[in-house]
Amino acid sequence: MPDLAATLATFTSITLTSLGMMGMLGAHRRGWTPSPRKLFGLGALAVAVVVNLTPVGSSDAASYAAYGRISALGGDPYMTTPAQLGGTYAHWVGNAWLRSPSVYGPVATWLQTTAAQIGGHRPWLTIWLLMLVNGAVFLAAGYVLLRMAPDPVRAGLLWVANPLLIVELVAGGHLDTLVAALAVCAIAVAGQTARPRGDLLIGLLVGLACSIKISSALLGLALLWPLLRQRAWGRATRQTSVCLLILFSGYGFYGLHALEPLSAASHMVSAPTLWAPIQQLGQATVGRAATSTAISVAWPVLMLALTLLIHRRTPETPLTVSAPFALAFAWILVAPYSMPWYTAIVWSTAALLPRGGPPDRWLILTTTILALGHNGGGHGAKW
Repeated sequence: MPDLAATLATFTSITLTSLGMMGMLGAHRRGWTPSPRKLFGLGALAVAVVVNLTPVGSSDAASYAAYGRISALGGDPYMTTPAQLGGTYAHWVGNAWLRSPSVYGPVATWLQTTAAQIGGHRPWLTIWLLMLVNGAVFLAAGYVLLRMAPDPVRAGLLWVANPLLIVELVAGGHLDTLVAALAVCAIAVAGQTARPRGDLLIGLLVGLACSIKISSALLGLALLWPLLRQRAWGRATRQTSVCLLILFSGYGFYGLHALEPLSAASHMVSAPTLWAPIQQLGQATVGRAATSTAISVAWPVLMLALTLLIHRRTPETPLTVSAPFALAFAWILVAPYSMPWYTAIVWSTAALLPRGGPPDRWLILTTTILALGHNGGGHGAKW
């Protein structure tokens, strides 16, 4: 489709799915209680259709495939860019990432490499395999949420039968689905056991999540929050040690240079975050370096303050659920670089809250604004 037609189509989709979510959650608060099994079945049907279509809303799936192809050919995706790879794989990568090495963790790279080894010279097959895995993980996370949540209907509406998430996560084929699934499993373990074996498993799950996207370290911090309040130093040490062991082992396989793309990406600022106009004003007055430093110092402080505010307004629930929700939501709201699919972990933890209210509405609004601001119609960002 032409760029304009594709963009308008996805704009319309995002708007309608957001309104649909508002309507369904509002109906549930007024007493509508559909069968959780039927919600799961309808969500699974939608996912089964979407994973067999061309990725839309983002060109990230093409970037995943290109990095996997680089690795499958014996190259280093943390040093080689899709532009250097060239060929049909590079053709579909968005302009913003064409000359950027991978910013994803080693576990993500291994998954991408496996898909590319099967796909060979056919990028469509590599992308399709990644889409299938992503869809399967999305449904698996939905099943766990339905079993865990105090309100299975709410959990089904917020995750597996959530049209907004199906568009953003499944149709876009984003790795954030895997991160959210690992977060759900870690929270489930944290809420059930205080044994050393449970701490080791939590550390493993968080370490794997961090080895997909390093921003998952926030999940580890959130799960440490209740332990630090209880002064459970041994448990905190076990979880942290296993997480770091997994993380260092993965990055050690490639070398410390694999962290360099992350360092460069950490200074990026995206619209429509609140830092975009501040960056423009700062660069015009005090310069690029000073502005970047000021933003890097200010946003974590603001995130922690906002985390406490969100936590106070969150329905009463175990700290192992409310802390990840509050911290992840605050991160989405104040991080200099934020994308709609980053909200996956917020949605998955919101599904475990006992009831809705303002947090739900703010989450829908935040995701919608980010989605409308980063809609490339599947062609990659054009502005």
